[in-house]
Amino acid sequence: MRVIVVDGQGGGIGKAVVTQLRRVLPELTILALGSNSIATAAMMKAGASAGATGEHAVVYNCTWAERNDVIVGAQGICLAGGMLGEISAEMAAAVAESRAKKLLVPTSACGVCVLGVREAPLGEYLAELTERLRAEVENQSEI
Repeated sequence: MRVIVVDGQGGGIGKAVVTQLRRVLPELTILALGSNSIATAAMMKAGASAGATGEHAVVYNCTWAERNDVIVGAQGICLAGGMLGEISAEMAAAVAESRAKKLLVPTSACGVCVLGVREAPLGEYLAELTERLRAEVENQSEI
């Protein structure tokens, strides 16, 4: 299974996601897509399998994501203007319209509050993300 991790700014959330996934699910192929080179570099340093940078890289890879791919990132990756404007309308649309399953980490930084989501530390969200991804991997192997 290929997991696409999208991040921007300093790549902190993407780096934390890649680190957690590498530790718990080392067999995954992780593609790091940064809206800038700093974010991509942070995810690559954390152990991503490959990386690419910029709007075209995000749009291209999310558009061609297969059904068994999963896109991971902060909820701002689905919002035009997310991450202090680093996420373009084209990037947000590519993520949102992708056939891949999306696992989004809620953050308050993008000015969106998802009702029913409790405030929790990033570590708790990463643990939940890992468990959901583990279930996806198990479901794929049963097919």
